[in-house]
Amino acid sequence: MSFPASAPVLTDVRRTLAVFAHPDDVDFGCAGTIAGWVDEGIEVAYLVVTRGDSGGFDDTPRAAMPARRETEQRAAAAAVGVHRVAFLDGHPDGIIAPSVELRRQITAAIRRFRPDRVLTSSPLRRWEHLAGPSHPDHLAVGEATTCAVYPDSRNRFVFPDLLAEGLEPCVVREIWYAGGPAPDHVVDVTDQVDRKIAAMRAHRSQTAHLDVETWVRDRLTTMADNAGLPAGRMAEAFTVFRTE
Repeated sequence: MSFPASAPVLTDVRRTLAVFAHPDDVDFGCAGTIAGWVDEGIEVAYLVVTRGDSGGFDDTPRAAMPARRETEQRAAAAAVGVHRVAFLDGHPDGIIAPSVELRRQITAAIRRFRPDRVLTSSPLRRWEHLAGPSHPDHLAVGEATTCAVYPDSRNRFVFPDLLAEGLEPCVVREIWYAGGPAPDHVVDVTDQVDRKIAAMRAHRSQTAHLDVETWVRDRLTTMADNAGLPAGRMAEAFTVFRTE
């Protein structure tokens, strides 16, 4: 199973909400694109479902890892110009399910921020690349976010407790998926790549063992080359859908 072809991208987006499972997910896949949106004047906010308590490669005590990774994510966000970062509670790293409660929490975030665009992980598995993009947590958050975009955030009869909190329904007009099969909407991020590298380096618990600059430049150059961009360019790729 794969996605159909991407829709033409909206040109009047003012707000984007990025919803991902773990601290660092958004930066590995999307930080260059987000830096470009910030340059365009788009207000971007992050919603992170866990604090990455199952991650890390060093001897940081397990109990200290959530606070460390939250701090890393806030620093990474600042590196690309994002200053609104929220974390959810109650979803342990590694065993996220696309539950009704997770849908409710994401719906609340959508209604609170009222974005034109939502960016999230693909709910479709990449069978040729099970590691990374196809982590079960990524798939679960992509599915829950898709359900929150449609129908939950726009249906006033779903989650009536949110109405009592003053969170009125809203329509997200566009959804972008990262990490899915055969992404066909390519974003040239050559001018933003240094900020992407800085964002990834901020996640030291996850990237200290990597040559981050080489990793980023190699992968993004390959993506640009495969998309037919001019030599020397770097890119990130997505699948884009309209929801109206």
